[in-house]
Amino acid sequence: MSAFNRQFILAEIIKIGFIPMIELIPEPDISKANLAEMYAYRLQRIRAAMAKHDIALAVLTSPVTMRYAVNFDEYLLFQSHIPAASLFIPLEGPVTLFGASQKHHPNVDQYRSSRFATPFDGGLDLTSHCQKVVTDIERFLSTCKLKTDANKIALERMSPLVSQELATKGYQLVDGEALVESARLIKSDTELDCIRHSIAVAEYGIQLMHQELRPGITENQLWSVIHQTNVAHGGDWIEGKMLASGPRTNPWLQEASNRIIKAGDMVAFDTDMIGPMGYLADISRSWICGGGSGTPSQREAYQHAYEEIHYNMELLKPGVSFAELSEKAFPRADKFREQRYVCAFHGAGMSDEYPKIYYQEDWQNNGFSGELEENMVLCVESYSGVKGGHDGVKLEEMVLITANGYKKLSSYPYEQALL
Repeated sequence: MSAFNRQFILAEIIKIGFIPMIELIPEPDISKANLAEMYAYRLQRIRAAMAKHDIALAVLTSPVTMRYAVNFDEYLLFQSHIPAASLFIPLEGPVTLFGASQKHHPNVDQYRSSRFATPFDGGLDLTSHCQKVVTDIERFLSTCKLKTDANKIALERMSPLVSQELATKGYQLVDGEALVESARLIKSDTELDCIRHSIAVAEYGIQLMHQELRPGITENQLWSVIHQTNVAHGGDWIEGKMLASGPRTNPWLQEASNRIIKAGDMVAFDTDMIGPMGYLADISRSWICGGGSGTPSQREAYQHAYEEIHYNMELLKPGVSFAELSEKAFPRADKFREQRYVCAFHGAGMSDEYPKIYYQEDWQNNGFSGELEENMVLCVESYSGVKGGHDGVKLEEMVLITANGYKKLSSYPYEQALL
């Protein structure tokens, strides 16, 4: 690269406001003892769920559930699509981690080599590899003398060859993903401290994005700021590229592109950030590039989303059923109804979590029973955009369900000029 090109690129980087070094915000005051208690709490929650359903053994492969169980933190995105590691959690007995590179994981009693039951590691014919996994499971059950009345094993997603072989041997298989989702529902005090820290990192990143928003920057350039902030603070990843501008804000769920943001554009985003310690910060805001009060249609969409968020938060308290939340949710204006978001509320912890509470229009096909409990964390969502319109607005808050109602966890300010 010529000196001229290097100078040109550097000038362009400076012009768009690239942040070469993120200053770090303080880490939370969480002691090693607090963390040890949190890890023990999370494993106890899984085993309590296993005992409730008479499950002898849980075999986990999801990077999120393995992070929850033993703080597994090795190549998590790789693990999500090529599960080279697996975790055996018996109802009683040694927690065993297969395929780990490191040996520092809390709650793990013993380590074993992986069976590599994926095409990447084991080739296209996985028959023998999966049989070895089944042998491992049976040997583990026998060694630990694990047998419940129903002879149940909870499995997360893995080759169906494993499930088929276990079924032919008479084992009753249970969905391990649902098992761990039920365990993750209620947060400990230290978990809540971790969530607050992830939110603080995300809101710092949001602040930096807000500062860098100017005509001429692309959506991807702007979105990279929160990625950099997350990585600088030891965060893990961001679930999607959920930032759009101008006409790409309507309809929603268009991911960031190289579109150049212009003055007066609506810019909307959803962090979906898996931050430090693996905890989610899920916050949405919408801004006008260059500030100001926007157009009448921009203000109308913003005010509708703002009213929905605040109306729906007031419905939250322990004992309220998911069906009641759906029935009593904000009465959305007809013009915004068709392009509603995918849900009005959803759970949050180490990722988007159970439950997902649908709008009434979707409840009959997708709704399920349940009720709010103290120390659940929820996200309250709104997308407001008229079908065929130019702009859309995305807003979202994170809240903690308390004994008497709710408490906001996220706090980034709204755009007063649009209200």
